[in-house]
Amino acid sequence: MWVWDKPFEGVIPHLERIFRTTASDYMKGEISKYMSKLACPECGGARLKKESLSVYVGGKSIWDIIKMNIGACCEFFDQLKLTSFEEKVAHHIIKEIKKRLAFAIDVGVGYLSLDRLSSTLSGGEAQRIRLATQAGSSLSGVLYILDEPTIGLHPRDDKKLITTLKNLRDLGNTVIVVEHDEQMIRNADWMIDLGPGAGLKGGRVVYSGQQENILLASTLTAKYLRGEESIHFPSKRRPHLQQSYLLIKGAQEHNLKNIDVRIPLGVFVCITGVSGSGKSTLVEDILYRGLARAIYDSKEKPGRHGGIEGSHLIDKVIIVDQSPIGRTPRSNPATYTGVFTYIRQVFSKLPEARMRGYKPARFSFNVSGGRCEACRGEGTRKIEMHFLPDVYVPCQVCAGRRFNKQTLEVRFKGKNISDVLEMNVDEAIELFENFPQIKNILQTVKDVGLGYIGLGQPATTLSGGEAQRIKLASQLRKKATGKTLYILDEPTTGLHFDDVKKLLSVLQRLIDKKNTVVIIEHNLDVIKCADYIIDLGPEGGDEGGYVVAAGTPEEILSISGSFTAKFLKQKLKKRVCTRVHAGE
Repeated sequence: MWVWDKPFEGVIPHLERIFRTTASDYMKGEISKYMSKLACPECGGARLKKESLSVYVGGKSIWDIIKMNIGACCEFFDQLKLTSFEEKVAHHIIKEIKKRLAFAIDVGVGYLSLDRLSSTLSGGEAQRIRLATQAGSSLSGVLYILDEPTIGLHPRDDKKLITTLKNLRDLGNTVIVVEHDEQMIRNADWMIDLGPGAGLKGGRVVYSGQQENILLASTLTAKYLRGEESIHFPSKRRPHLQQSYLLIKGAQEHNLKNIDVRIPLGVFVCITGVSGSGKSTLVEDILYRGLARAIYDSKEKPGRHGGIEGSHLIDKVIIVDQSPIGRTPRSNPATYTGVFTYIRQVFSKLPEARMRGYKPARFSFNVSGGRCEACRGEGTRKIEMHFLPDVYVPCQVCAGRRFNKQTLEVRFKGKNISDVLEMNVDEAIELFENFPQIKNILQTVKDVGLGYIGLGQPATTLSGGEAQRIKLASQLRKKATGKTLYILDEPTTGLHFDDVKKLLSVLQRLIDKKNTVVIIEHNLDVIKCADYIIDLGPEGGDEGGYVVAAGTPEEILSISGSFTAKFLKQKLKKRVCTRVHAGE
């Protein structure tokens, strides 16, 4: 009989040891799934000694103050009562604190707590915090460049951000903003419009001049600003059945106030509200993770809630976010959508390939045989620069074409496999017009407004919006079950008016197949097209987390406490004016 006489390390010590010693981020990520963060029992998460926490200002310790959100903290210092001696000591310090907090509120991040980890901030939030820092520096002669600063910002807060940017300009600075937000465009002094299309069809300056003169131009942007082109209102709202819905009970994660939220199924649902009102917490932390646990037995822990009723009505939940479609240059739109598999099959059936005995794998840059072995099919060679960033140069053997000479000799309509990967989607549709499987996949990519991207374009070079739309295209070609729930968080980020129009068309197609789309959005052109709106608020941070309004866009207009309703009313007025004009 065999006996194990060595001590057993144990599962938990084994995982802890690997986590401490491994250099692999992937391994650390996998082990992290079985770990959870707990507050330090000694300090309760304050990270300070008892002696430091025993000092009070206005009855609060430093930990009590930094737990506040920026808006509440500003109010605390406004109401702080000091003795005459304390006033002399702290006058300049408190003035500087209030000044910096005010700048943060002006750029729309007043709902963030002072102890918020920077790693948990969205790109837009991090950018606006840096902007608040610059606004308080009072520098002049500086060139500021901002890329989509309105990301995650409710229309109510747009005006504050625009005012901050104008103040920077008035100090003698130059502010360059890459933006699609209509209010930001209309408040610019000078406008540069690039186009006329995207990809190979773009890259030219189609207008450069004072903002008000753009209305006289013939560009696509000008047509939307003039109202010649627009994102149309739906002809009718889809009815939501009373017996077909999801009910989130007792949601109380972060700032959610133990709320019950009813989400109708089979319709277009838009979750709105000012920044920090609890939208992402409700949809991603509770709804998605709760359904993923119920349907897929996911190990991700959902946010605190009392349960989700109606989960049996959903057989699939998919979150379509803006994370990259691949972490390495090997991943590209062709491989992600699966169209490259069919393209390789076409090449393997060509007379030249059959004569040489080439199989589909021969035309893959991920396996040995047809790829260039000098660069292992990557097309580039990495040169490590030690203390400087790595430099990538084209492979000297294949000149960046990824495949060996023999593989490139096989051609389809004069194009080898490397030529095909260098094509954009529009060109590839024409090349493979007689192959339905290939054409249908590529057509869905074109339908989401990505006809300009290259089939072999490295995934690492795609923007978040492009990655998200490629994921949507992949979902469009799948067989619809009618019970799928799609979740999107601000999909209009980085999109032009015309791209938003195409995106809405794609989302409507998903819903027409009896699926449900739940979208977190601030864009009023998207909100006005929803069948059902759930507005959270009324404010961000501690003052948010309530359901302020719920119903169709027309139904929520009368809710006085809804900031979304206030701005949506202006959009719907345009609809009424247009119809009256058409009737005349």
